[in-house]
Amino acid sequence: MATWVWILLIVLALVLGLVGGFYGARRYMENYIKDNPPISEDQLRQMMMQMGQKPSQKKINQMMHSMKNQSRNQK
Repeated sequence: MATWVWILLIVLALVLGLVGGFYGARRYMENYIKDNPPISEDQLRQMMMQMGQKPSQKKINQMMHSMKNQSRNQK
């Protein structure tokens, strides 16, 4: 085969690998974040206590709900 055909195949394989790797990593991270949320209710309670607020369950539920809605709206 001609040299230009080999170069074209290598560039094509590189581009396909980059695109496939990007979307594969993106899907993996989305599933990971969905299964393991970045903050839990206990962590939120501790943050509120450190800020000097008395965390009630109603406040915690409101903040968790607003964080979930915000993450859904970003998609």
